[in-house]
Amino acid sequence: MISGGGRSLQNLIDLIAAGKLNARIAVVISSLSKVQGVERARAAGLPVEIVRRKDHADVASFSQAIVDVLERYGVQLAVQAGWTCLWQLPERWYGRVMNIHPALLPKYGGKGCFGHHVHEAVLAAGDAESGCTVHFANNEYDAGPIILQRRVSVLPGDTPDALAARVFEQECIAYPEAIRLFAEGRLRIEGNRVRVGV
Repeated sequence: MISGGGRSLQNLIDLIAAGKLNARIAVVISSLSKVQGVERARAAGLPVEIVRRKDHADVASFSQAIVDVLERYGVQLAVQAGWTCLWQLPERWYGRVMNIHPALLPKYGGKGCFGHHVHEAVLAAGDAESGCTVHFANNEYDAGPIILQRRVSVLPGDTPDALAARVFEQECIAYPEAIRLFAEGRLRIEGNRVRVGV
């Protein structure tokens, strides 16, 4: 599930093609029709479905359209990779929708906290570290159970772009690892925590 350039999507495409991630991308859902992520998906020969919020009367019908696509393609795990639209997950999808966030949640999460907004906030606060968080999505922005986090140091003289680049490097490691753990059946949700089994 994408809303933009599709860099995380491309990372997953490349890892799958190289045999480094045992997964298959069944469909790419984009909330926007004219973004580079759609082009990346089509170039990789992946089916693309455009589900735009503005084409639906309310969040409920938007959410149902997403679920319809996921179920039509037999998706087992929905991966939000730069997806910026809040939608209502039916209970049967809890524990089956992942999101990645470019900060160490619960800090710098919630509505409006995405992309460079996050890195600017980290630098403005003078934090010593940042990173990324992979979590199961729920019906609130960035509030679902955390699967894993990867950290980076904030360096003297960092800019939002420089920090974003280092965080994205960690996202490219963290997301495939979380997907791998899910595929191996090693993730168990207990309350608002995720336990990783062996």
